[in-house]
Amino acid sequence: MHNAPSVSYPVGRSVWGGAVLLLVWTCAAVAQVAWLAVVPGWRPALGLALVAGLGGWALTAWRAGPRGELSWDGGGWTWQEEGAAVPVQARLEVGLDLQWALLLRMSALGEGPHRLPSWLWLERGMRAAHWDALRRAVYSRARPDAPPASASSAAKP
Repeated sequence: MHNAPSVSYPVGRSVWGGAVLLLVWTCAAVAQVAWLAVVPGWRPALGLALVAGLGGWALTAWRAGPRGELSWDGGGWTWQEEGAAVPVQARLEVGLDLQWALLLRMSALGEGPHRLPSWLWLERGMRAAHWDALRRAVYSRARPDAPPASASSAAKP
């Protein structure tokens, strides 16, 4: 079996992630309005206010979503946040694979106060030419003889 090639992929605000948030929020808002229409009172009104507040929070979180670059070098993953000086070694787990979009759970490797986004939405449209290489890398295992991620990234121009 061949190992996945090295690949870097941009991460930015996801249209699909935003669409999922909007769909869930819309369903909750419709349910709350229906509840308010059937059962007038303060409880359904409070529920509607909570749904509105959660919608604002979700919009803010989506707009402030992670931006950076995810890189695979055959030995492991690194995450380089936009504006950060040093990449962080990371571990990825697939949460959802829709063929044209991936929802990945990311966690930091090693010690230290690394602040990483927990979830990343990646979409084919961000860099379509590298999508297949990215998907192979996500599902591949690290080569035991691969150089550490920090050593290989230092050699890049």
